[in-house]
Amino acid sequence: MRIPMVLTTSALVLVLGLQGRDNARADSDQRELLQQLQGTIQQQQEQLRQQAELIRLQSERLDSLGQQIKMLQPREASSNSATPSAEPAKSLPSKGLPLPELSPRPTSGTAGGPIQLAISGQVSRAVNLIADGGGTDLFFVDNSTSGTRLRVIGTGRINADLAMGTRIEVAVAPDPTTQVSQTNPTPGTYFDQRWAEISLAGTRYGKLSLGKGDTASNSTAEVDLSRTEAVQYASIADTACAMLFREKGGGGALTSLKVAEVFQDRDGLSRQSRLRYDTPGYHGFSLAASLVSNQRADAALFWGGEGHGFKAAGALAVANPQLPDHGLQEDGSVSLLHQSSGLNLTLSGGRQERDGLKNATNLYGKVGWLANLNELGRTAFGVDYTRSRNLPAASDTAWSVGAAVVQSMDKIATELYAQYRVYALARRSAPAVDLINVGTVGARVKF
Repeated sequence: MRIPMVLTTSALVLVLGLQGRDNARADSDQRELLQQLQGTIQQQQEQLRQQAELIRLQSERLDSLGQQIKMLQPREASSNSATPSAEPAKSLPSKGLPLPELSPRPTSGTAGGPIQLAISGQVSRAVNLIADGGGTDLFFVDNSTSGTRLRVIGTGRINADLAMGTRIEVAVAPDPTTQVSQTNPTPGTYFDQRWAEISLAGTRYGKLSLGKGDTASNSTAEVDLSRTEAVQYASIADTACAMLFREKGGGGALTSLKVAEVFQDRDGLSRQSRLRYDTPGYHGFSLAASLVSNQRADAALFWGGEGHGFKAAGALAVANPQLPDHGLQEDGSVSLLHQSSGLNLTLSGGRQERDGLKNATNLYGKVGWLANLNELGRTAFGVDYTRSRNLPAASDTAWSVGAAVVQSMDKIATELYAQYRVYALARRSAPAVDLINVGTVGARVKF
């Protein structure tokens, strides 16, 4: 019996030993499997991190591309009321550069080609009923507040950040208000090379423009969020620029003094052949400067933003026009819109320094209302007041008051407008002149 017990005990020990070894091997296999799973999880986490970084980079590139496209599209600009074919300033963008806004007009050109083309423009026609103290007459005009023109924009991308742009724009204005007067009611078709420029733009470096176009100070006196700019903005002379004041007293003789010589909003150096640079935007602020022939130069500060239910925009500029017996020219404007009610306020001012004479000044204020009265589009109302001093003579004082309504028709890109305005001039050193009363109805159609 002892031998079997020994064998049995030995067998039991052997079995237990083998089982322990198998358990140890299983534990080792489990640890190895766990390490493999952990390694796989880490690899997957790294892949997810890399994919997230790739998505972020692609998003930044898309944002940069969107900004570049926005920077290269045209923005409507305006010029001094004394300059032919003047147009109103558009509202400045709420953020970033004071650069051209994205045009809603259809584009055409060679799809996929190196340069993409966008063709746009507008037709702006009006009827003026004018009483100058000697009679009342009708004038069928092209409204130089925002006249008829055609533009072609070319855009080509250099890389993800830089794009090349071109712009050609011409005014084709039959009987423009810059030339229509009592003595010349049908001056004929007016042509003007408004823009002919090449530009290079990037979100990191800003925009460099060479050729004819807006100087840095152009439009800085005409920031306006009221949406009445088709017929009413700071350059109030534009609807009747060339009309002549008449000597007071029962249909007196016409003078040689034009409305545009009395009311000037001092809006910079207009459009010129220039070299202009615009900085990138920073918290809604941006700077611009330009060099013009005859040693002329200007600089401007722009700002735009919105918040707390308001939208606001503004600009300041200083320019050296290099005129005989004249110094620097300064101007600025600001516009504030309460977005829910549509109530808005616009203020503008400008000054021209003159050697040995009183400085010529212009002050402008407008109260407006943007309303949703019908399904056609927004209806804009505006009432404004302007005071001009020391133009054209040092002792002259002039004022103007106007009321306007503009009805947008969004589906056909059209604005219908009407305005009534009075121009008045008080002179100490010359014969007194009558008021000029102007009633205007018209339409602006964009394409």
